[in-house]
Amino acid sequence: MAYIHLKNASLDLPIYDVQSRSLKKRISSLRNREPNADLQSKTVMLRALNELSFRIETGDRLGLVGHNGAGKSTLLRVLAGIYAPSSGVVETHGKIVPLLDISLGMDENSTGRQNIRLRGLLLGMSDAEIAEKEEEIAQFSDLDSFLDLPIRTYSSGMRVRLGFAISTAVDADILLLDEVMGVGDASFKEKANRRLAELHERSEIVVLALHDNAVIRKTCEKALWLDRGHVRMFGATDGVLAAYEASVN
Repeated sequence: MAYIHLKNASLDLPIYDVQSRSLKKRISSLRNREPNADLQSKTVMLRALNELSFRIETGDRLGLVGHNGAGKSTLLRVLAGIYAPSSGVVETHGKIVPLLDISLGMDENSTGRQNIRLRGLLLGMSDAEIAEKEEEIAQFSDLDSFLDLPIRTYSSGMRVRLGFAISTAVDADILLLDEVMGVGDASFKEKANRRLAELHERSEIVVLALHDNAVIRKTCEKALWLDRGHVRMFGATDGVLAAYEASVN
């Protein structure tokens, strides 16, 4: 059974003091012959997430809401294992597929078909699974003979189509979806939305960050309202969104 459990999970990110690293400061330090000047640069720690606690299990669809900078994308990266929590506990059980950057792991000088394998391995697919799904991925991307060319020759839309086709071919227990993931041009969008809906159905848990509250109401039965890295509210979607929208208005 898949689950996600956070208990007082916090994340601190370092922010380097720009002024202390300026050219003027560096010249001054050389004049004063300070050998350890670089080590004296100030580092400020920003608390991106602050003591988050919640639990979701198999069957749950969780929507993340909040203003830009509230911590939604950061939370998805913690759940994906990209960031380790600075304190607290983050427990997950099940195969996690993060659709946060669909071009991650793709090589400019490799062909489309070679990148199917590279990106597939990065997403945790076995060689046998990649071989089984390669033609289906190729057909969905609609790239035809371009799949045998290096992706440096692709347009931005072609790269998106290939990356999306590979990423959504994976069977996930836990699906993490960020709205910043593009789905290409208008002709590809409807096809991509149908594929995402199928992936939602196959996944045991779905966590998505969106600004479209209508989609969250339709897709998720639970919602988490983040505000500057804090949990403002967690519970049934209608109640959380009603409170969030009231605060916005």
